[in-house]
Amino acid sequence: MKSINLEEKHGLFSKQWHPHQIATVDDMQVILAKIQGEFVWHAHEEEDELFQVLKGTLYMKFRDRTEVVNEGEIIVVPKGVEHCPSTKEGEEVYLLLFEKQNTAHTGDVAHEMTQTHYPKI
Repeated sequence: MKSINLEEKHGLFSKQWHPHQIATVDDMQVILAKIQGEFVWHAHEEEDELFQVLKGTLYMKFRDRTEVVNEGEIIVVPKGVEHCPSTKEGEEVYLLLFEKQNTAHTGDVAHEMTQTHYPKI
């Protein structure tokens, strides 16, 4: 049991849209990610996802609206809800996510951005 410095951990990788696992809590994983631009429309049929913005502004697109999530805020995407995380104007956004360990990166959607392995850092 040691404290985890999120800024230090974010400094260990540069690849965007590639989650890195920093801890586990029961059957949940704690993930850091850097994102820029637009991701893939997808849903997780059996899992909720929690996104916390550590740096920048996240635009969480839903089919009927876009939610703006500012630095220091969180958003929970309920299971089964189609969503598409994005950023604006070339801004790189730092995220912390909580999700079940078996959550597929892009749900049932196969895409070139889909990751199947989250490195542990």
